[in-house]
Amino acid sequence: MEITAALVKELRERSGAGMMECKKALTENAGNIEAAADWLRKQGLAKADKKATRIAAEGRMALALADGRAVLVELNCETDFVAKDENFVKLCNAVAAAAVAANTSDVEAIKQLALSDGQTVDQSRQALVAKIGENMQVRRAALLQGANIGTYVHSNNKLGVLIALEGGNADLAKGLAMHIAAMNPQYLDMSQIPAEVIARERDIALEQSKDSGKPPEILEKMIQGKIRKTLAEQTLLGQAYAAPDANGMGVEEALKRAGAKVSAFVRLNVGEGIEKKEENFAEEVMKQVKASEAKPDESK
Repeated sequence: MEITAALVKELRERSGAGMMECKKALTENAGNIEAAADWLRKQGLAKADKKATRIAAEGRMALALADGRAVLVELNCETDFVAKDENFVKLCNAVAAAAVAANTSDVEAIKQLALSDGQTVDQSRQALVAKIGENMQVRRAALLQGANIGTYVHSNNKLGVLIALEGGNADLAKGLAMHIAAMNPQYLDMSQIPAEVIARERDIALEQSKDSGKPPEILEKMIQGKIRKTLAEQTLLGQAYAAPDANGMGVEEALKRAGAKVSAFVRLNVGEGIEKKEENFAEEVMKQVKASEAKPDESK
């Protein structure tokens, strides 16, 4: 069967693969567009598997809302350039929309969700890996539900926050989401702080105060005071509210005045916890120069 330009165009629009890849797929499958589409998907899976071990610490945070619930999904890639690619952005938004529609934040479940083109999230990811050439992964997701949910995604699309309130209003929920993005509280209140964290802070405070010369009972009060102050600043309720019109008011006071209570919050930052590979540009150039010098001269 003749591989026409129209046939190549049709497969390209259907698969999103490059022109040469589509032509090769059709040639390999005697012009059968269905078989060629399957062939491209298989090739994409193979390429995706090969790239899966490469560090992907860049990416985007995608947000979707529906029926009193909100989802944040982190999709990773290898470079910030690809994180801004329109195809990657489109995939991120589609994945978040599928996750919120399915009411799930389970990554393995999200990978199997169907998108509008009929492919699963993971199949679409594999196809984009094959097209762009970078490792991409759905890394994690968060889901909150409630009548008053505040959301915030920073302008760089790398930092996202969800907060669910009982009571209050939309302005307070939005303001607290922005506060969490800026101040990065680790816990809601003191009761959530693990015992080992408290013990570590006590050791530090004791070391700092050991040469104070204070009586033991005074020293203990000093240590307890330092621990409370340090740890309170790591909690949302213990922080000063960062809203422009807060006038020094604390988050806890702002909630009380609004008759509100925090049910839950989550703050996700793209790539946090991933050990990034340090690139040395000069060394990388020299490696390529040496590699080219080692190749035999094919012109002879």
